[in-house]
Amino acid sequence: MTDRYVVLDRDGVINVDSDDFVKSAAEWQPLPGSLEAIAELNRHGFKVVVITNQSGVARGLFDLATLEAMHDKMRGLLAKVNGSIDAIYYCPHGPDQQCACRKPNPGLFEQFAKDKQVDMRNVYAIGDSYRDIQACQTAGGRPILVKTGKGLQTLQNHPQLNLPVFENLYDAAHYIVAKG
Repeated sequence: MTDRYVVLDRDGVINVDSDDFVKSAAEWQPLPGSLEAIAELNRHGFKVVVITNQSGVARGLFDLATLEAMHDKMRGLLAKVNGSIDAIYYCPHGPDQQCACRKPNPGLFEQFAKDKQVDMRNVYAIGDSYRDIQACQTAGGRPILVKTGKGLQTLQNHPQLNLPVFENLYDAAHYIVAKG
């Protein structure tokens, strides 16, 4: 049996988002139930991958060592609830850098699919912003929107979205588990 994956955006899905950017491990705070949701996915045989835009690097708000410290904190807190992240893909570029990896571009999704040799048609990707949905759709995945982070704003701005929408990552994880 091939591995089953779920892709998650980070800020606004796993942790509290900030208009001022999450700039340090101290500022990185999990959303209620998000770590347990990842552990639940793991318990049901899903590997979890994070794909995230981190333009704070390009903006000079934090460096790669600080980004790694945030991810170390996330992994450490996940380990306490028996959860794990299989891989983290991030775009360190700013919105004006014309890279292929910054969502809504599908570059990181394509890199993930190539690295893990997965068919994106079988991969759910959970995000809170329209660019998360666009990147997943362009890569051929199965997008899910959560109302945390920028999710409510995304629903307001794009009422025509035809995809599963959940209150939070915990509810979305239960949906995925129920689907098998």
